[in-house]
Amino acid sequence: ANFSDQVVESFPSDISTGIYYGWACVGNGDVHKMVLSVGWNPLYKNIKKSVETHIIHTFKDDFYGEILSIVIIGYIRSEKNFSSLGALISAIQEDIEEAKRQLDLPEHLKLKEDNFFHLPEG
Repeated sequence: ANFSDQVVESFPSDISTGIYYGWACVGNGDVHKMVLSVGWNPLYKNIKKSVETHIIHTFKDDFYGEILSIVIIGYIRSEKNFSSLGALISAIQEDIEEAKRQLDLPEHLKLKEDNFFHLPEG
């Protein structure tokens, strides 16, 4: 799930590029583990900074137009370039496994239940 340019531009300017982990919720649905990439995606030579959320869950349907709420809990690694798509995919899988380990810690699990994820009706 990619955030719009407007949302990316509203992120704190001093946030480091790299890979983060935390919790994500689509609309008023369940809260799931996520990995977040903030940066330029050097392999693809992007000219605009992007913020891309990988929710660690398989959804039945797409969720275009829904509100995506995230809480960033921790930092995994800095952004880097990769020599191939295969190397990038391997790093993403390692990032996902690290996020799962971190988010299973009691101090991180409790944040999954935060009221932040409950949108007001309407």
